[in-house]
Amino acid sequence: MRKLLKTVFLVDLIQGLWVTLRNQHPKHIYTEQYPAQRPKIAERYRGAPRLNIHPVSGETLCIACNLCALACPENLIVVTSERNEQTRRKELTTFIYDTSRCMFCGLCEDACPVDALELTQDFELASYTRDGAIWDRQMLEEGPKPTRYRY
Repeated sequence: MRKLLKTVFLVDLIQGLWVTLRNQHPKHIYTEQYPAQRPKIAERYRGAPRLNIHPVSGETLCIACNLCALACPENLIVVTSERNEQTRRKELTTFIYDTSRCMFCGLCEDACPVDALELTQDFELASYTRDGAIWDRQMLEEGPKPTRYRY
């Protein structure tokens, strides 16, 4: 009988609504003014990937060892290289990183012996197409370019 009365009078619904209404007081509301004020990001946050370049020579630090691609559990990194006949060293030709499948675990960053690949604190990775989530070498070296809003 008690269960029937609770069902008829919607006691559970009213209790849930009371919790919601109780927390709607303006002192409990917190709103970030996002485009105008940038949110504070945690120090250990892992966001958009970046290929670091040498500050003096302007060349990428990547030695095309392919360890980042091997360490990635999602197999989303593709590294191709060619051997330079004069120096007998491998030179990076293409570096492709699929951010749509990345879970930002940081294993690729840890595997890199020369710290060429880095997960930055950039969090604005949205794009209008799926192709926009596949970053090539140039995009990785430049980093994401989010829209800056002005008021």
